[in-house]
Amino acid sequence: MLDVGKWPVFALLPPEELRLIRQACVFGSAANEALYVTVNDEVFALGTNCSGCLGLGDLQSTIEPRRIDVLCGKKIVSLSYGTGPHVVIATADGEVYAWGHNGYSQLGNGTTNHGLTPALVSTNLLNKRVTEVACGSHHTIALTSDGEVYAWGYNNSGQVGSGSTANQPTPRRVSSCLQSKVVINIACGQLCSMAVLDNGEIYGWGYNCNGQLGLGNNGNQQTPCRIAALQGVNIVQVACGYAHTLALTDEGLVYAWGANSYGQLGTGNKSNQALPTLINTDKERMVEVAACHTSHTSAAKTQSGQVLMWGQCRGQAVSSPHLTHFSSTDDVFACFATPAVTWHLLSVDGDDYMTVAQSLKKEFDSPEISDLKFLVDGKCIYVHKALLKIRCEHFRTLLNEMDEEAIEISQFSYLVYRAFLEYLYTDTINLPPEDAIGLLDLATFYRETRLKRLCQETIKRGISEENAITLLSAAVKYEAKDLEEFCFKFCVNHLTAVTQTQAFADMDHDLLKNFISKASRYGAFKN
Repeated sequence: MLDVGKWPVFALLPPEELRLIRQACVFGSAANEALYVTVNDEVFALGTNCSGCLGLGDLQSTIEPRRIDVLCGKKIVSLSYGTGPHVVIATADGEVYAWGHNGYSQLGNGTTNHGLTPALVSTNLLNKRVTEVACGSHHTIALTSDGEVYAWGYNNSGQVGSGSTANQPTPRRVSSCLQSKVVINIACGQLCSMAVLDNGEIYGWGYNCNGQLGLGNNGNQQTPCRIAALQGVNIVQVACGYAHTLALTDEGLVYAWGANSYGQLGTGNKSNQALPTLINTDKERMVEVAACHTSHTSAAKTQSGQVLMWGQCRGQAVSSPHLTHFSSTDDVFACFATPAVTWHLLSVDGDDYMTVAQSLKKEFDSPEISDLKFLVDGKCIYVHKALLKIRCEHFRTLLNEMDEEAIEISQFSYLVYRAFLEYLYTDTINLPPEDAIGLLDLATFYRETRLKRLCQETIKRGISEENAITLLSAAVKYEAKDLEEFCFKFCVNHLTAVTQTQAFADMDHDLLKNFISKASRYGAFKN
């Protein structure tokens, strides 16, 4: 559970107010501005209010929270800020609001007048649904639901991607070589912009004197350029520091490039890198990378929940990933970044009471008030008949026909069956991808459609060159079409490595024949 108390700007809020916070962002040159959203979807601001960045309609600083009426009920889904600072949000309805510093038209309203209250950014965006926003020092980019990128503001280095260095007063589609592409993730450094495509390619544009675009040179780029050095590597997330970039691959690897005077690339030295460099993370699979354009700090989270940090850490230069005791990358920035701002919009879970879901999770596999146990592989799993009947049609029928206190299961393993029962209590599954195949089998057998989908998502997140064929075979066996297509595309994208695995050598003859035929139609064997 995230604790906003790690950020000093919240220190004066009473406990009853802290418990209401569900989203928060800390920003400003000294981490001295904050916005937060309560459980009632009210939005509050506090801090020094530099350039009117609190959106309160004036330039008065406030040590106590003040409500931003125009944003209440808007349901913020993405938030970013510049160094002016200016603040930009995207709402659940896909609207964009901006306020604060506007000396370079970074608010996108066609003027250079500072904005004291949140104003809708409408030019070229009225019929678009924006899902994500990102700010550099004085420019803004926005990602739409159909994969388009719009940019506006300061453009001295080409960071708006318009093909010139003239400032862009209103949102403009970043086209050029992104014209027919679908972007899924965006990020900004101080003076550059990055975009990840749905096919795993990554593009950068803007300032490049530290090599932060990963192009192998130090020349600024006025339009998006693909990072050719990552050809064949599928990127799923990008994060930008002040002048360095981190990218996460679909196999959980981390690449870094750009400025490195504080060790922020994690390469073990302080030499800048103009080309993507693979970071040594002790073979741990990463699921998130984190950086912020205001600092030289880097962080990453492993599949097992461990958090690593490197770069500038409270004045120290940490040049290799360092294992922390933190449970979230957010904690790295709260405790070690300078300034200690948030790298993205925080989501905060309340802990003042246990919800129904939390109470059910606590009672799963607890013998104290259980009225039924399953015996699987000689081990007991304790459950509650009423909940099983409510949650699963199979158990409703089974338990209405019998009144046993213990049921023996032999068709499925303990690990898989326990995960299934736990899912009925929690709506989530917690299994490695190889074991999720067994759960997929169970979900198919019990006709649990949602569980089947969750299994497929788990398998997707855990796919690698070693297990891709095994997972593809399972997808075909259990008629999981979406998963089959995902695994097939992964195999084609990593064809050379996949065909050298033992699983490929042991592949079923008919499946192999179909795979080769489909891969051929896909163009995998063209020179």
